[in-house]
Amino acid sequence: MLNVVVLTGRLTADPELKTTQSGVSVCSFCIAVERRYKSGEDRVSDFINIVAWRSSAEFVSKYFKKGQMIAIEGAIQTRKYQDKDGNSRTAFEVLANNVQFA
Repeated sequence: MLNVVVLTGRLTADPELKTTQSGVSVCSFCIAVERRYKSGEDRVSDFINIVAWRSSAEFVSKYFKKGQMIAIEGAIQTRKYQDKDGNSRTAFEVLANNVQFA
């Protein structure tokens, strides 16, 4: 089985670096990725949530700002949680293994 994602897109906001209680760096951010489109059609973008940990998180928060292009290689992961109303929700995000300038 294979779970590999490669994306290139623009950051929708400045990334924010956080630290877990155990001192591990984590950075969550969103990128806008354009879909291919046929001639004459409007362009469509998908907004994809990305999570980077440790040195990748620190790299993203230090060198990237809103609007910059970024290349991500990672894996899709799902996370289950309950919202404030007690409803079960599932979040889909990309866990970044490699982050580069694009």
